[in-house]
Amino acid sequence: MSTLTLKLLEETFAIHSLASDIDIPKAVFDAPIFFIAKTYEETSIVLPQAINIPSDEVEKDWQALEVVGPLDFTLTGILSKISTILANEQISIFAISTFDTDYILVKSKNVSLATSALISNDYQII
Repeated sequence: MSTLTLKLLEETFAIHSLASDIDIPKAVFDAPIFFIAKTYEETSIVLPQAINIPSDEVEKDWQALEVVGPLDFTLTGILSKISTILANEQISIFAISTFDTDYILVKSKNVSLATSALISNDYQII
């Protein structure tokens, strides 16, 4: 696989946990970027931290690295390789996949270490 480029997004994100039967707050849909996942047990919402919504729990201070895409569905191991590099540095991640690409969220305090580790492993960061 050729060298991948990751783009560090400017926003700081919050990851919210809500009940599975909750109505999604309108503020989420007004956000410039957001991610929603719903299971039988819960609803997770990721959105810029500056946008406040009521939630059962919230994890703040995450930054996102976007794998510059679009990525072909035949590509394999993208998240695995990135997560292994970061795990070797003791950096936990929150991964999100979309139709076109992947996003890897790391705590803001770990962004410098994460980007350095990825650059050391032939990733480009823009």
